[in-house]
Amino acid sequence: MKIRYFDNAATMKVKREVLDKMFPYFIELYGNPSSLYTLGRRAKMGIEEARREVADLIKCDKNEIYFTSGGTESDNTALKGIMYANKNKGKHVITTKIEHHAILNTCKTLEENGFKITYLNVDKDGIINLKELIDAITKETVLISVMFANNEIGSIQPIQKIGEIAKEKGIIFHTDAVQACGNVDIGVKEMHIDMLSLSGHKIGAPKGIGALYVNKNIEFKNLIDGGHQERDKRAGTENIPGMVGLGEACKIAKDNMETHVNRLKGLRDFYFSEVKNQIPDIKINGSMKHRLPGNSNISFKDVNGNELLMKLDERGICASAGSACSSRSSMPSHVLTAIGLTSEYAEGTLRVTFGDENTKEDVEYLVENLTQIVKEIRNIK
Repeated sequence: MKIRYFDNAATMKVKREVLDKMFPYFIELYGNPSSLYTLGRRAKMGIEEARREVADLIKCDKNEIYFTSGGTESDNTALKGIMYANKNKGKHVITTKIEHHAILNTCKTLEENGFKITYLNVDKDGIINLKELIDAITKETVLISVMFANNEIGSIQPIQKIGEIAKEKGIIFHTDAVQACGNVDIGVKEMHIDMLSLSGHKIGAPKGIGALYVNKNIEFKNLIDGGHQERDKRAGTENIPGMVGLGEACKIAKDNMETHVNRLKGLRDFYFSEVKNQIPDIKINGSMKHRLPGNSNISFKDVNGNELLMKLDERGICASAGSACSSRSSMPSHVLTAIGLTSEYAEGTLRVTFGDENTKEDVEYLVENLTQIVKEIRNIK
């Protein structure tokens, strides 16, 4: 049975070009980049080329990029690194109720260590109110952290306006852009973003590699002690193949952004149209105007989400109920709760996220089977 994969927000297949670029660093250019001999220097050159390619994607200087193990480490480093470095200036962080758990649980740890966190509400589309943001700012506010685009419902926040507010108030602005990078044109300087998190396996690089952009004028504390790697901010022998792979994935994303975005939008809009025409009692979650190109999130009334996923899996269809990081929880998604979705809909939510390998025929197969399964589940009830 052919597998049709519609969970690209959870992870993507490593791109063939990325794998080809990585391969020599496993068996030929395997030297330790801290070494002085040629093999080590050549490995170091690969890292710096990758650093430049990551920087080019978000339009910053390559020396403002720090490699990490992924989005979660980048988020932890951003929030803890800034707050620990600035605790004498203030202990207040502003974030939102719909952040990824990498942010929410980091904030929880900060609260346990004496920091104060304000969690902003969102509207029915998952967008924050800028007035509420401004009203939440105090003399103690050091950091604003608002995700660029939500991993479940795909809504894109008014990032540039948030950046302008932060700059005017003299507050550091961090954004978790794990879902946005490669799907949205990002310019960190133009948008007044001071720190940005990204992850490799969301854009065709391997798992276990990511990056954190930090404006060169901002000081932050490192979380890992050891050697002098990553300019003394992230100790440990470098994952050179992963870094090289991330650099190549960023280069591909930059070079193919327009084509990629338009293609995914076409598949997503076709899917929305077909589901609306064939299945009654549904709710599309998230903003239709400000949305990631490949994201769809639909709630089906009186449908059990886990049952829906299992029946789709039996037909070779991979999708999700929401974030892969919370898929084993029996509780309703914190994102769907925040946008005010009632339980009769929230429990039957399906996130479908499209990727470069999906076709219109795949979507037709998905809709045909989804229509049958929803009807079956509702009839049993």
